[in-house]
Amino acid sequence: MPSALPLADPAPDDGALPATVADGAADRAFGVYLHVPYCRVRCGYCDFNTYTADEVRGTSRADFAEQAIAEVELATRVLAEADLPPRPASTVFFGGGTPTLLPTRDLARMLDAVRGAFGLADGAEVTTEANPDSIDARGLAELAEAGFTRVSLGMQSAVPHVLATLERTHDPENVPRRVAEARAAGLQVSVDLIFGTPGESLADLDRSIDAALATEPDHLSAYALIVEEGTKLARQIARGEVPPVDDDLHADMYEHLDARLASAGYAWYEVSNWARDNAHRSRHNLAYWTGEDWWGVGPGAHSHVGGVRWWNVKHPAAYAQRLASALSPAAGRETLDAETRRVERVLLETRTALGLSVSALDAPGRTAVAGLIADELVDARLAIAGRLVLTARGRLLADAVVRRLLPEPA
Repeated sequence: MPSALPLADPAPDDGALPATVADGAADRAFGVYLHVPYCRVRCGYCDFNTYTADEVRGTSRADFAEQAIAEVELATRVLAEADLPPRPASTVFFGGGTPTLLPTRDLARMLDAVRGAFGLADGAEVTTEANPDSIDARGLAELAEAGFTRVSLGMQSAVPHVLATLERTHDPENVPRRVAEARAAGLQVSVDLIFGTPGESLADLDRSIDAALATEPDHLSAYALIVEEGTKLARQIARGEVPPVDDDLHADMYEHLDARLASAGYAWYEVSNWARDNAHRSRHNLAYWTGEDWWGVGPGAHSHVGGVRWWNVKHPAAYAQRLASALSPAAGRETLDAETRRVERVLLETRTALGLSVSALDAPGRTAVAGLIADELVDARLAIAGRLVLTARGRLLADAVVRRLLPEPA
């Protein structure tokens, strides 16, 4: 979740939603995202809305669970007053930041609040991100006991010089330990990689892929590093201290990674995600790209319900103050018109293995498909069958476009 919030209309202090959000709601899944904005250190590449303890005044990490629970209670009221039908949460995702910097009991309390407010659907997917150094076997077992079903471990790389450039401080040896401990606790496991770090070679990437596959995770995510303006890494590159990102090498790495994971039995299903089988796909992730509803809890968190998108104030102290004053923490919002929703559908559904029905394109768009096929950006066989599914190189290009045009869903 980038630190910069988009400009849009002001959000009402009571958080009220227009009556239109109830249209078709019974046919849409509902999920909850909880953004824990705290990290032990700030990585040089990171543009997410995160804070170390030294950067926050006016509130503390110890108070966060109560604040998040207060927003869950507000969400219950706002959704009910908008006449949305009761819908249990089919997915819950704790992201950050580093959620597991909070005591396990706090994460469990927040999940209990979601369960009490909305209920959890049968077979609900409940995930937390975790730094391999911020959780242990006991904590993972406690999460499983609390109702978590899945943990996403931030490995990023197995190569010391790559981790150093990213300013990741975790011990790489803790990744296989945490995977084994999570599996022993009965949790599904995802491992996250970042590729395209300045100075990283294809051989370095292979070393990281080998290390990730050796843990036999259920799911892998691999994100192309984008150097965001205002980050320490961007300044280092501008000063010539770190080499610039090589876009062609990025593309080669993505295609190589996709082929390696496919040969290891992991099927690609969304631009940056691969799973052993359909049962191990991240359903929460897919909900973002297929237009479902979710409420984002926490500083800077984004929400989407029935074509209305909004985002919270960024700073933890401002977030805490608004909730303490019985006000919605929303900073701004936008209501998407029919054409905007259609264009976003094109941008988002083409990120997935299911793809987009060619019939959803306008006439110029349908004509352009032939050129995309010729440029080897679209799978020709599937396009002829009426589905627009991108090749590996096409997916990487689409991801860059979406990252720049749309706010992050989390």
